[in-house]
Amino acid sequence: MKILIIGAGGTIGKKVTAALKAHEVITVGRNTGDIMADISSPTAMESLFKQVSDIDAIICTAGDSVTGPLPEMNKAQFMVGIEQKLWPQINLVLSGMKYLKDNGSITLISGKMGELPAKGSSGKAFVNGAINSFVMAAAQEMPRGIRLNAISPSKVSDTGGDELIAAYVRCLETAINGEIIRVGYYKQ
Repeated sequence: MKILIIGAGGTIGKKVTAALKAHEVITVGRNTGDIMADISSPTAMESLFKQVSDIDAIICTAGDSVTGPLPEMNKAQFMVGIEQKLWPQINLVLSGMKYLKDNGSITLISGKMGELPAKGSSGKAFVNGAINSFVMAAAQEMPRGIRLNAISPSKVSDTGGDELIAAYVRCLETAINGEIIRVGYYKQ
């Protein structure tokens, strides 16, 4: 299977990349990877997909957002989540679905705060919740049998390797579509 992993240099990306080494893995990052691309740019996405063909799956483990007490948050801090996590992943789906093989798979990343927010997490909560909602809605409209799912891990440092890898493998190897796979917190 030919798999494109966006954010392969990050904590989760490194775990996923190492676990999927039996496949043909192409790593993508803003500053590191086999290919460097900014997934928030539509032109960068089109360029990326013109460099790589016959992709079976796309996995995104990249995205930033800001935490802090709500009274201290401002538009710029909320926009970090939109510009660095939400929009780049939507952009990845919009571009990627045109180039992915029939019956391929796209797996995005959200996070626990989208469902179980804690005090000071509004900057993460709204972005992760939006990604979950996008996946559930967009999965119903994906063309050519392409499946769209999201992994929603708890705090990255708390995310167990085996459970995390099993979640990504489940998205790659099963027929699930429109699912939010929770890792490190309550089960579905």
